Amino acid sequence: MSLAAVFRTAGRELPQVSICQRVSSFRTGCHLLAAEKALLMKLRKETGYTFINCKRALEMFENDVTKAKNWLHEQAQKEGWSKANKLQGRKAKEGLIGLFVGDKAAVMVEVNCETDFVARNEKFQKLVKNAAFATLTHHGTKTRDHPGYVKSMLGADELTKLSVGEGTSLADEVALTIGSLGENMSVRRAVTVGVPAGWRIGSYVHGGLTSQTDMAMGRYGALVVFQGGKEGDQEALGRKLGQHVVGEAPLSLGNVDDLPCGDSETRLLPQNFLPDPSLTVAQFLRGQQAKVLDFVRFQCGETFSEGTE
Repeated sequence: MSLAAVFRTAGRELPQVSICQRVSSFRTGCHLLAAEKALLMKLRKETGYTFINCKRALEMFENDVTKAKNWLHEQAQKEGWSKANKLQGRKAKEGLIGLFVGDKAAVMVEVNCETDFVARNEKFQKLVKNAAFATLTHHGTKTRDHPGYVKSMLGADELTKLSVGEGTSLADEVALTIGSLGENMSVRRAVTVGVPAGWRIGSYVHGGLTSQTDMAMGRYGALVVFQGGKEGDQEALGRKLGQHVVGEAPLSLGNVDDLPCGDSETRLLPQNFLPDPSLTVAQFLRGQQAKVLDFVRFQCGETFSEGTE
């Protein structure tokens, strides 16, 4: 008697499972695994969090990507604030100057970290970009009805309160980046300028990095507000003036008739013009039919006298 017959005799019918059914079941399992892997890869790419944490989040919320993403962000934020509090006393003198020039407004920010290695990280550069555009947005809300020249300097306390998204402050963004990269960081200062019709904004960044953003970033930066200039050459003029300000570090504007006082000259207009030292800045501007009205220079990590920051 066959084994099947024995079980039938005992009143127990063997299930008739064919090879095709088993293969079909195996293939279905493979499709499920592939779908889950695709969700995991999607969540990992969109959030940047570890595979382990992404897998845990998907399991917790039964593969609901939106809920998993929100939970991961909340956990990272908590961890970031915890790390930020622990690292608060560590010196952060490295970092980047971020600079963006729009049509009639420009912003320059300094964001600090502990090492040059972290300054080259895309996540840190994203923080610099977010800080700059949060500042520029704030500038726009304050000067929307102001037709003239507007210049605004913001310190760390004011900057960290700015919004970078719905319900998220710049302080939250800093903490999140600290949690991700493990170094102390701070958004140190920012300047915005808005100009009326007929005025222009020149800029220059030195020590620049290859950035994944649409902003210029480096160790030094300058904004120069000017009028005039030969038609078609104004962008190049603005860059040359910014390059001079970065290289020669003037402290004040001075007057067009001021005489240079040697190597220790700290007024912009009497300084020898960096791209052409045979001319003073005032003489160069006269030849370009241009006039500098204001300038700002940032150097990453520089120290300040009391009351100048």
